[in-house]
Amino acid sequence: MAQSLSKIYIHIIFSTKNRESLLADGKMRTEMHACLASILKENDCPALLINGTADHVHILCALSRNATMAKIVGETKRSSSKWIKTKGSQFTRFQWQNGYGAFSVSFSNVEAVRNYIAHQEEHHKRMTFQDEFRAFLTKHGVALDERYLWD
Repeated sequence: MAQSLSKIYIHIIFSTKNRESLLADGKMRTEMHACLASILKENDCPALLINGTADHVHILCALSRNATMAKIVGETKRSSSKWIKTKGSQFTRFQWQNGYGAFSVSFSNVEAVRNYIAHQEEHHKRMTFQDEFRAFLTKHGVALDERYLWD
């Protein structure tokens, strides 16, 4: 084959450090989502949808055939953290958690994941971020050790 082609969809989840509600302001949260989308686009990993709550984000994106998950998430978190610190003194201590979750999404399930991400506010009226993340890990068969899961 003369050309390398791929279409890999990824659902990425990460929170603010210690799950602090630093994105409680809806306007700033929307701006953060736009910033994340811009960073992903620059890295040839276009976002299909980004949404979240005051303390975490969900990203549905296509992974570039030239990117690694660690590089994309690291660059996205680093650049967005740097960006938000320019938005006022209330964000000078902003940090994302060290880790992240990344889960493959089949083409046939993209719309279901998009719908799930779109309804984060309602979803988190019933479930905490920690419970949600544990459920994702269990659903995807990822072993977890609570001692190392949270920061």
